[in-house]
Amino acid sequence: MSTKKLSDIPVSVLDLVPILSDKTAAESFKSTVDLAQQVERLGYQRYWMAEHHNMAGIASSATVVLIGHVAGATSRIRVGSGGIMLPNHAPLVVAEQFGTLATLYPNRIDLGLGRAPGTDQLTSHALRRDLRGSVDEFPQNVVELKNYLGPVDPTARVRAVPGEGSNVPIWILGSSTFGAQLAGILGMPYAFASHFAPSHLHAALKVYKESFQPIGDLKEPYAMACVNVIAADTDEEAIYQSTSLYQSFLNVVRGTGKTMQPPVKSMDGLWDAQERYAVQQMLRYSFIGGPKTIQEELQAFLDETGVDEIMVGSNIYDHAARVRSYEIISEFFQKSA
Repeated sequence: MSTKKLSDIPVSVLDLVPILSDKTAAESFKSTVDLAQQVERLGYQRYWMAEHHNMAGIASSATVVLIGHVAGATSRIRVGSGGIMLPNHAPLVVAEQFGTLATLYPNRIDLGLGRAPGTDQLTSHALRRDLRGSVDEFPQNVVELKNYLGPVDPTARVRAVPGEGSNVPIWILGSSTFGAQLAGILGMPYAFASHFAPSHLHAALKVYKESFQPIGDLKEPYAMACVNVIAADTDEEAIYQSTSLYQSFLNVVRGTGKTMQPPVKSMDGLWDAQERYAVQQMLRYSFIGGPKTIQEELQAFLDETGVDEIMVGSNIYDHAARVRSYEIISEFFQKSA
């Protein structure tokens, strides 16, 4: 059991840049910029976007471009990736991109790395052309990328320009114990995707802490967990808004590509018992309610996990309601300097 209070730790944002059923990707980008500016004002620590491909409801496929766009529209909040899917990219390309971002926006860029392709097999082939760059090479690719962004080595035959010497903070993202162990061995910060893959959370945090080696700048393990939070002024309003999140995950379970759907009065009739169970298992770490409910449930989550930071995804259809959710959440946490 952790003795930390929510007010002892920072809170951050995960934005999947949803495309709404009656809107365009251009409108999603406008909402993302506005949300980033609002959460910066509220004292959030970081604003991360994730690489997804071939998904009708998610506009964050060109993640690096969006990171630059959001960093340019804000002034203090850290902006980064949660994550860049490394099997899709050559480590040198990622180093040059993030080296460029870090040069434009010093001390504000985070690089979170994932081991999955973030899409289906056919799309991964379209992205990479050559599938020899597999997930099994992830540890070597991480080390290669770290070296490109690390101290300048004038003797290196391949250098990231810009990039070398930038020391962009690199996070390992995971939904299993594999990434946790790798992050620990390499002495890197670790972020767990409990917002959609809750089953290995406790095992992964344990493995990370036990395998941690203080070999770089990080002297102690630093773990962040991502959760879904739908906060509103009342429990009833939050439950209503949460039906958009449930519909999005129902699409995942069914393998249907749809844009984000507006909330509905009830999910009855939209899913069967088996689908409901599958969605609820994936969304185990989803906290839905008014301020008091959210504060109690997030504190219970912190007591249970002892994480150093919580990242929140508020996947709400209405933009004003989404901003309100982040306003409510920000009240409970430490504000970033």
